[in-house]
Amino acid sequence: MTAPQFPQNTILEDEFVLLRPLDLTDVDNLLDISLNEPETWYYSLVPANGKENLINYIQIAIKARENKTEFPFIVFDKKSGKYAGSTRFYDINLAFKTLQLGYTWYGKDFRGTGLNKHCKYLLLCFAFETLGMERVEFRADNNNERSIAAMKSIGCKVEGVLRSNMPTYQSDVRRDSIILSILKEEWFGGVKENLIKKL
Repeated sequence: MTAPQFPQNTILEDEFVLLRPLDLTDVDNLLDISLNEPETWYYSLVPANGKENLINYIQIAIKARENKTEFPFIVFDKKSGKYAGSTRFYDINLAFKTLQLGYTWYGKDFRGTGLNKHCKYLLLCFAFETLGMERVEFRADNNNERSIAAMKSIGCKVEGVLRSNMPTYQSDVRRDSIILSILKEEWFGGVKENLIKKL
């Protein structure tokens, strides 16, 4: 089997959502959420609240894409005709056929709408079926109950908790990170089918 190739100008979509590569011009598309919903980044180490932070956030993401360690997307909600947020592949290791899926955030109007499941379905299909990944990993602050519940609902299995794993933004408190994953055989062995039923 040939080695996986790094994503190139990847666009993923279905009838509900479109994901395309994040670009610096997307500052304008995400600015409303950035200015009016700062709580969105409560658990984020790199917040995007406020225009300056949003520009920095996108610049960091684009640089990581150039370095072929991350591939960030902007999320467009087709039902509302509005940009909903962002997500990305990161810690991409093509040699080991592993990557992480995260840095996911949506404006409050798009949470609980089913948008996230459509995004995750498209991303996981691409990771396992196009890139040929063997493992997709997810991480979250162990206190972030909403994020953990969302990951479990798409079929992720909890592997454990990394204690005092990383700092938190503007705080002396270090966070514990919960680790979850989906393996290739699990994706084809039922996780994909179960996720389709929830779309």
